[in-house]
Amino acid sequence: MTGAQPSDAPRRGCFITFEGPDGGGKTTQIARLAARLEARGIPVVTTREPGGSPGADAIRQIVLSGAAEGLGVETEALLFAAARYDHVRTVILPALQKGAVVLCDRFLDSTRAYQGSVPGLDRAFLEELEAATTVDARPDLTIILDLPTDISLRRLAERRKSDAADRFEKDGIELHQARRQTFLDIAAREPNRCAVIEATGPLDEVSDRIERVVIDRCGDVLSRLARSRAGATA
Repeated sequence: MTGAQPSDAPRRGCFITFEGPDGGGKTTQIARLAARLEARGIPVVTTREPGGSPGADAIRQIVLSGAAEGLGVETEALLFAAARYDHVRTVILPALQKGAVVLCDRFLDSTRAYQGSVPGLDRAFLEELEAATTVDARPDLTIILDLPTDISLRRLAERRKSDAADRFEKDGIELHQARRQTFLDIAAREPNRCAVIEATGPLDEVSDRIERVVIDRCGDVLSRLARSRAGATA
């Protein structure tokens, strides 16, 4: 893999990722933030990982079904990297170059938390995959929706009901706790990029906190994008 090739087109949009333990409400909060930004006249593209493009969605089915688990941790990590490469190249970079805000449900920090917590997988190997797949697509802001592991697992069980757990949901509480801690450690190391928001409160309260962080961190870019769209439609 030679890496997602940087484009000659300038990056004019804003890339915001949502991370955190399972059950934190990322999908719901992305939809709410998208609606609020669009109401301000800001173009928005929402997407997710693993998946987000036809090629990446095909790989997502393989990985989350557990079909690749027997191939080893390195092969599974390579499959995730291949999905991200396609996603970045065909969805994220084109949207940013067109001047949109891209809201992504999971991105590179989930790789660090999920694949990075697997025993036997070399961290340097993951870092090489990350560098190869995220050229020109590093997040401007990462919202980490945090919640205690017991609440995370309870929400997962309620959401799943009679459906079988996927490849990562079925892991034990120790791994879920380790992943949560990894997200918190990332936020501590990269405070300029990351913002931790407690996700156990009422939906409106969490949404309001997210919006305040986004406006505080990315307000100048968002104003420019809104003006640009208004000028294009005038």
